[in-house]
Amino acid sequence: MRIGIGIDTGGTYTDAVIYDFDQKEILHSAKSLTTRDNLSKGIGGALDGLSKDLLKQAELVSLSTTLATNACVEEKGGRGKLIFIGADREVVDRTGKLYGLPDSREIFFVEGEVSLSGEIVKEPDWDKFVKDCKEQLKDVDAVAVVQQAGVWNHECETKAKVLIEKNYGLNTICGHELFSDLNYIKRGASALLNARLIPVIAEFLESIKYALEARGISAPVVIVRGDGSLMSERFTTVRPVETLLSGPAASVKGGVELTLEQDCLIIDMGGTTTDLAIIQDGIPVKAENGVAVGKWRTFVKAVYIDTFGLGGDSAIRYNRFGTPIELLSARVVPLCIAAATWPIVTDKLELLVKSGISSSNDAGDFFYLVKEPTNPSYYTEMEMALCQALKTEPRIPSELAAELQIKPYQLPLERLEKEGIIMRCGLTPTDIMHVKGDFDRFDRKASRLGVEYAAKYLRITADQLADLVYEKVKFTLYANILRISLAHTYPDFKSKGVPVEFDRLIRKNWDAAKTSMNKNLLNVDFSIPYTLVGIGAPIHVFLPDVAKALHTHYVIPENASVANALGAVVGNISATTVVEIHQEQDQPYIVFGKSRNYYTMDMDEALELAKTEAREVARIEALNRGAVGDIIVTLDIEGAAFPSKSLDSVVTIKVKATANGRILI
Repeated sequence: MRIGIGIDTGGTYTDAVIYDFDQKEILHSAKSLTTRDNLSKGIGGALDGLSKDLLKQAELVSLSTTLATNACVEEKGGRGKLIFIGADREVVDRTGKLYGLPDSREIFFVEGEVSLSGEIVKEPDWDKFVKDCKEQLKDVDAVAVVQQAGVWNHECETKAKVLIEKNYGLNTICGHELFSDLNYIKRGASALLNARLIPVIAEFLESIKYALEARGISAPVVIVRGDGSLMSERFTTVRPVETLLSGPAASVKGGVELTLEQDCLIIDMGGTTTDLAIIQDGIPVKAENGVAVGKWRTFVKAVYIDTFGLGGDSAIRYNRFGTPIELLSARVVPLCIAAATWPIVTDKLELLVKSGISSSNDAGDFFYLVKEPTNPSYYTEMEMALCQALKTEPRIPSELAAELQIKPYQLPLERLEKEGIIMRCGLTPTDIMHVKGDFDRFDRKASRLGVEYAAKYLRITADQLADLVYEKVKFTLYANILRISLAHTYPDFKSKGVPVEFDRLIRKNWDAAKTSMNKNLLNVDFSIPYTLVGIGAPIHVFLPDVAKALHTHYVIPENASVANALGAVVGNISATTVVEIHQEQDQPYIVFGKSRNYYTMDMDEALELAKTEAREVARIEALNRGAVGDIIVTLDIEGAAFPSKSLDSVVTIKVKATANGRILI
């Protein structure tokens, strides 16, 4: 019997399974709260729910996580710095924000130029570069270096990396090490995101290592990439951006494994986000041009997964003078969970309700200290004072403001929240589920008090508020399923977005689905022929009504709540590389290789050079990711000759090699 352990660390829960590779079945499963202040506690809690004897027999530990995805959605992460060599600042100003880049004043621009044929036209002034780095790289965790034409010649990227690591000891990644795609703005955004995620994933891997060693588990560790394949622990520390959509990709594999549905939508509702993937003929649809998460548009190749901010821990915001209930994409700790950890939360909520004072939104939220700042000099005196005030227990804004002698709206919360130093607790759908009796794992009294406080402000009953939240969750799920389905069916909607008129139509259809009374002159009814496969702890509460409104059926499989952990352990290694051949009129064919460029006047020779280069690079990449045994490499060739304004024709040929290997022999 060959045993593997699958672990998924989500924003709210950490799941674990013991899997029998020979019988292809789950032997044990367990679930524990994710402990963001110390991830090893939550991971250890899940492992402790499994058979100790089987744990020590494990030959492999495979991990999936939503931490990188959640960091993008919640705008959290380390302090990364992007260095652009040869970039046009005006182009960056005009288009950078479309891909998630910060203001250009936060980017380090360096002069340098590489021609379209891969020749260095102008090399940076390296002495000046090293000197300028002292100011540019202060207070930075990691660095991304991207040359405007670095996919054709990456010598300058590589030299910049060597100089930074030698003189400043900072973790540095080059754009060409991550992606071979041309759009340097998007490449820059992807590389910067990689730098920001390095401390996030490093903390995760340290927690995993600690939890495994404490339980005598010595099996090798691998991590799920966004395309559902696996990579080694060492590889992950360098390329954490490839864990984007790791958790959702694992849930897709797990959902397909559990249901064997050939045409379906996999809907994974977690604590922070809901992820939706499309399965056609048993194969997940892939993202053609890289994935987008939150504000970031990247070149990360992955299963096509649409992630939107909706989960059990979505922050509920209420307003008496507009839309009464809104669900924010930001995750907060549910009041019921906070009170289970700190009973004083319930006491303070009771005092708030009894006070007779009602206010909107965060007046009833709590804040607690997740971790102390590692470098106090990075923060203001007021930020440090706020951290000091949270050392003993969670507090509401009015308490903090009184201690710091400022108004509540002056509290310096934003940066501390974004960097994960402090965490917010507030009213969430998980609390509403406790009030309605659909979930009862934590402190129901705290949830009820939070609902009473919000309902009092809105001048409605607690039951009415709970119904409004359920209605909001269901409609948000319904609307996003339709938005994604429309975009997949009609490509214009994917590139340009679904027109606002459709939003109104979607709303009308949802309202009509809840009643048999419909007196519209024209009825447009949406239906989806695909099965809705529900994954994740809260999904069973909301999916039935959504499926009914879409005139389809749904499946919530056994072990649905640990599908991510199952998906993590059933994957293998896959690595893809693309080598491009380029020729203009009577000029030589240029083969843009990984380590060097090749020039030849013979087309057949250029093609053979490209094939050899692509095969070898893909094979080495698979080995670096942890493949063992025989590695199978397949080739795919795309070619085109097209007119040029100044030349008779331009030839571009792409040779794509995909290497597949096993993680276990």
